[in-house]
Parts: sequence; C-alpha cells; structure tokens
Amino acid sequence: MLKLGELNTLTALRQTDNGFYLADEESNEVLLPNKYVPEGFETDNSIEVFLYKDSEDRIVATTLAPHIKLNGYAALEAIDVNDNGAFFDWGLEKDLMVPFAQQSEPIQKGDFHMVYLYLDEKSQRLVGTTKISNTLNKDEIDLEIGDKVDLLAYDETEIGIGVIVDHAYQGMLFKNEIFEEINVGDELVGYVKKIRPDNKVDVSLNRFGYRAVDDNVEKLMAALKANKGFLGLNDKSPPEAISEKLGMSKKVFKKAVGALYKQKRLEIVEEGIRLLEIT
Repeated sequence: MLKLGELNTLTALRQTDNGFYLADEESNEVLLPNKYVPEGFETDNSIEVFLYKDSEDRIVATTLAPHIKLNGYAALEAIDVNDNGAFFDWGLEKDLMVPFAQQSEPIQKGDFHMVYLYLDEKSQRLVGTTKISNTLNKDEIDLEIGDKVDLLAYDETEIGIGVIVDHAYQGMLFKNEIFEEINVGDELVGYVKKIRPDNKVDVSLNRFGYRAVDDNVEKLMAALKANKGFLGLNDKSPPEAISEKLGMSKKVFKKAVGALYKQKRLEIVEEGIRLLEIT
C-alpha cells in the first residue's frame, strides 16, 4: 500500500521518458520524476521516497526530505496567502496548504507557525493545521508528577509558552520559570509539575524538590569554577542579575547556595560567594 505523507521503500519497475515507475509489494505504482532519480539507478533497484500529491492531484514520489511527515509537527514559514488559505514551505516543490478553517489565528506571509500534518479523509490530500490543541490527547494522560518529558514549543501566550509534551499532550511552561529565550519549534527537556483536571500539563525546565537542588548545585559549582571560584552574586542581588548569569531563579539560587554553604564548600562574603577550595 502506498502511504501518503510517509517514507516508502519501493522497487523500480520500469523506466520511461518521464522517470521511473516504482511499485510496492501490492504492485501499486507511482512515478519518480527524472529530476529525483539518483545517478546509476536502475530497474529492480529499491529506493526510499516520500509520497504526496502534485498540483494535478496525482500521487508522486520524491527523494527530497520534507520538514514534516504525516501526524508530525514542525515550525514552518508561510510563504503565500490567497483565497484558499495559507501556504507553507515544507521542503517540497508543492507548498503545504493550511485552509482558513484550520488556522488558529490569521496567518500572514512570512509568519512562522507550528504546523501539524494530517491526511484529509474527504479529499485524500495532505493538509496542515495550526490548531495544535485539537491534535493533542486530552482524554487520558499517561504521565506522573516529576516525569522527565520531551517538549516542543508551539505557541507564545501572555502567561508563557504552550508546549507539546511527549508528542502527545498539551502543556504550559509559565513565564516566571523561563530563564532563556524560547522560540516556536524549539525542542526542550522538562519535568511534569501538575496535571490539571482538563488533562493539560504544567511543566518546568527544572526538576523540583531535592533533585532540583542537586541539579542546580552542580550548575552553580560549574559557574563558580569557570569564574576562578568567585561570583559577584548573593541574596541581595536582583533576580534579573542571577537569571542572566546563571539561568535560574533567585529562589533556586538561594537554595543551591545554602546547600553548598552547609557542605562547607563555599563562603558568603559581602561582594558575593567564593568557593573554599577549587578542584
């Protein structure tokens, strides 16, 4: 069976003036145009190709690598908008359409949006949507508090960054816990903080509890050693200065300093903090 929107390993049946006709195990055929035929390719050779429909609604094969595959997500640039919808560059000759009905907000040329690729059942065409929340699982969350998860940033809001959690769930990374620049399409690692009644997931980029202290102690130690054992930061430093230097909140910084102080590994002086022994 030929699978639209996916990589297919097919076999060359015959060569024509237009290219090679490839077939799957069920003898379904598709054309690989000459411009995509690799040098030395012959009949009976196998090749991995991506399948989609061309402007005449015919299934066609290509060796180009798309930025997004079926049921996947990618941050794409809108390169045109017309009466039919917005069109995104996804790495292939024919642009990917996102119809107006599938736009979470009006799209302008040059905008970058997170796009989900799906197969429209009625037209049997590959189509994109920017309504990311509609594509995520909200019925059952197979996660627990503290779980380490993969995050994909898809939307910036007033309260934080909307993220896709483990390629399946809708999550939120709140602004007061962000200490680095995050853009749509960035892949991150985070931790589950809370699972809400509507099955949306609150996440953090830092571990919390004792594990958080351990992680940030190591981070603080590394920063001290990189600065010859001294940092001009203490509990009187503004949060912005701590965030800029260490990428952590003032609360986390104070916990890490306290842990090292109790271990007698640093001293707190008026100008900042100093390691007692540099190794």
